[in-house]
Amino acid sequence: QVLLVESGGGLVQAGGSLRLSCAVSGNIASIRAMNWYRQAPGKQRELVASITDAGSTNYADSVKGRFTISRDNTKNTLYLQMNSLKPEDTAVYSCNAKRLGYSSTYYYYWGQGTQVTVSS
Repeated sequence: QVLLVESGGGLVQAGGSLRLSCAVSGNIASIRAMNWYRQAPGKQRELVASITDAGSTNYADSVKGRFTISRDNTKNTLYLQMNSLKPEDTAVYSCNAKRLGYSSTYYYYWGQGTQVTVSS
């Protein structure tokens, strides 16, 4: 099992910054990748950024150059640094973990989400 708890959301003006955190606990050693997703009202959930256990990162085109995903293994925490925020970044942001289980089966875990609101 893996437990994910996000924090750091809030209200910010356009052009501002926020840093989201996702505290990870449980069977951490078998996590192979972690992701940040977001979902705005009336829209489909979108993959924002990913980081593998090897440290490789990927970003949605809409956030490249503005957002940075990182992790601190000593604190068991995943981060999303968000700079130059735009009103269209407004959404509920959730972290997600991909864990390798028995028989090469992958399991996926979700946090409860944190609201990010960017005012114009």
